[in-house]
Amino acid sequence: MPTTDALTVHGARVATGDAVVDDGWVRFEGGVVAATGRGMPPSGGEVLDAGGGVLTPGFVDVHVHGGGGQDFGAGPDALPAVLGAHRAHGTTRSALSLVSAPVEQVVEQVAALAPAVREDPLLLGVHLEGPFLSPDNRGAHDPAALTAPTAAEVDALLAAADGTLLQVTIAPELPGAIDAVRRFAAAGVRVAVGHTVADMNVAGAAFDAGATLLTHAFNAMPQLAHRAPGPIGAALARPDVVLEVIADGLHVHPVVVAALFRMAPGRVALVTDAMSATGIGDGEYRLGTLDVTVRDGAARLASGSLAGSTLTLDAAIRTAVAAGVPLTDAIAAATSIPARAAGRPDLGSFAPGSPADAVLLTDDLEVRAVWAAGTRLR
Repeated sequence: MPTTDALTVHGARVATGDAVVDDGWVRFEGGVVAATGRGMPPSGGEVLDAGGGVLTPGFVDVHVHGGGGQDFGAGPDALPAVLGAHRAHGTTRSALSLVSAPVEQVVEQVAALAPAVREDPLLLGVHLEGPFLSPDNRGAHDPAALTAPTAAEVDALLAAADGTLLQVTIAPELPGAIDAVRRFAAAGVRVAVGHTVADMNVAGAAFDAGATLLTHAFNAMPQLAHRAPGPIGAALARPDVVLEVIADGLHVHPVVVAALFRMAPGRVALVTDAMSATGIGDGEYRLGTLDVTVRDGAARLASGSLAGSTLTLDAAIRTAVAAGVPLTDAIAAATSIPARAAGRPDLGSFAPGSPADAVLLTDDLEVRAVWAAGTRLR
């Protein structure tokens, strides 16, 4: 559906990270939020009766690799399939996450994706999950591709991205890693700690050097132990750090997901870490150079290690809510919190003037309709 001069969605439970307003309405004009209210909506333009459904800001995914049978490593031609698979489930703004590869290849991938990022305002930028990761906690990353960062490699990646690099995941215990954190952060790139064997002190040094995220908390890192809190403890101790979590009921038990929301209120970001099978189904796939088998929605290497997910953000919200996370907190974790982590505080809310990104859900939190910048995607 093309963008209209004005669209008012009314009769909704308007749910944001701050509150749930019954019988609410939101009005879009010119691709932005014009006004919000309760009760009788303003006249003029197109009007859509939500019928009591849940209306939320558009979802923001800062960690997603693929979907629709494709992944971002294949280059710009993969974007329609991947983005379509996730936009149908409410994700209106996406990072383009790449798995580990030799640095020269990553430079080529980043350069190939950069024009698309500049052209499409719904793309947040490129996220490099590797190759600066620990071989001892590599997960589904090719060990042959992993390396410690050098200043020359950091500069090459920044040059190739030309301002489109959003985020880099780094294991802070690697030689040169703390310097790389500082170098990326100084260039405006968000740095995440992840795929690491670092203890609390080493992870804390990375956060103190400028890292602001923890990549998929609990996965591919030392666990939160009562005498050795590890990277999770380091993140929890710093109120400016956002903790990603994959709420698919498989990567992290729902009880622990709910506990994380309680331990880090306002700092949990739901992410999918989705791979190419998302929206397609079980079968044989590739993630980078590695073979992946998907059975019953679980993506695994031959070793049994999890290899990303087949998750969408609407399903992540449902998992969190079913685990006891308040709806407002779950919505914030899929909207305003990842938006803030990406340096986009204009996203993830219905504040007047913010982009007209919205998702209309049923009472069961299934997606009915999706808008991005005022254009209906579903």
